[in-house]
Amino acid sequence: MKVLVIGSGGREHAICAAFGRSLTVSKIYCAPGNSGIAAIAECVPVKAEDISALAEFAQANGIALTFVGGETALALGIVDEFEKLGLRIVGPSRRAAELEASKSFAKDFMVRHGVPTALYKTAHSASEAVEFLESGAFGDESSPVVVKADGLAAGKGVVVAKDRAEAITAINEMENLVGADAAGLIVLEECLFGREVSLLAFADGENFALMPPTRDHKRIGEGDTGPNTGGMGTITDETLLTSEQLVQIIEKMIKPTLAGCAAEGFPFRGIMFLGIMLARVGSPHVSKGSTEALTYVRATDTAADADAGVPMLLEYNVRFGDPETQSILVRLETDIVDICDAVIDGTLGELPIAWREGNSATVVLASAGYPEKARTGDVISGVEKAAARPGVSVFHAGTSVNIDGELITSGGRVLGVTATADNLPEALRKAYEAAGDISWEGMQYRRDIGK
Repeated sequence: MKVLVIGSGGREHAICAAFGRSLTVSKIYCAPGNSGIAAIAECVPVKAEDISALAEFAQANGIALTFVGGETALALGIVDEFEKLGLRIVGPSRRAAELEASKSFAKDFMVRHGVPTALYKTAHSASEAVEFLESGAFGDESSPVVVKADGLAAGKGVVVAKDRAEAITAINEMENLVGADAAGLIVLEECLFGREVSLLAFADGENFALMPPTRDHKRIGEGDTGPNTGGMGTITDETLLTSEQLVQIIEKMIKPTLAGCAAEGFPFRGIMFLGIMLARVGSPHVSKGSTEALTYVRATDTAADADAGVPMLLEYNVRFGDPETQSILVRLETDIVDICDAVIDGTLGELPIAWREGNSATVVLASAGYPEKARTGDVISGVEKAAARPGVSVFHAGTSVNIDGELITSGGRVLGVTATADNLPEALRKAYEAAGDISWEGMQYRRDIGK
């Protein structure tokens, strides 16, 4: 069968690699792809947002299955369009994609269906958002608050402000940062404190199958310092969640979300991504009840919960994350085509999904200047040596080839070095040794992933 993967980053490289391991796939196309993906798939010069051109390509080339990597095409309704044409595609409908495309929609949905989340308020303008803050709805002038642009913002639309003054600055700068469309509404949230974890699941509208829990390191600097990025590294580790927390997430987040989507007329089929805070109950920054001004849902905060952290949903994503995908899919043993068929056909509950035992880790190598203005055009060396190491994969995110045939940087996050092993320390050791094989001028990466 022929498969089409839509996207151009490290996530899509990992997805293409998973399809490359399938016994039923004869040809992989990727639109638009990148220079690393070109080694395992035929890259198609069509943008991920050009839905009509992608549909035409799928029809003309006998594509049996399409897999959508990123959120923008999903929010634009690519799944709806492909399904109208009788094309098989993995991903949620346009309405279901609103769970990621609109922060205010997602928060209201959580409340309607009893999903534990933080106190929040949606403002229809920057001035209204400032008024909410100055009213004391989120504490006094020293209280931290989270400022979110409502729409898709390529990871740039969330600011964790340490106090009211910083929050007001973020509100006033949000439109310039992410654009008027994304910042048309502004969501303010109480700032939760604790450990973050991501939990992804395949979903067929009714049934779900969990993937290994992951943790992403967002800050550019070691010790979680500096500005946020798209992600500087990830690990998979079953111990990120206790059995009690996992039960809470399933019963209070995943099941209500799937039931809510179905009840509201948009069954969720595809990849569900839960960004979760294991919130410390009893912290002065974690509220204990409802207020008239704010909508609020609280998980049971028993003493045991307080010790481990209460799972609170920060956000939905409706697709694989980047670089979470790189760490997750290297551990997938079940044929990804079988999973995709089950997601589309509603038979996920009948398919056992196997994962490699142990752990995985991904270290992201970034360009000089990232995450502000990334420098491009630097010649990269050592990729082949790194990729030849046992248990190591190198996924391309921002690379291209110059006129001399040399591999060069073409983006902020350039490569993801991923390793698998029987335990986390060994996976990290292998990933960092492979990262040490690679170099270019100004290359930067964190040396504390997984710590």
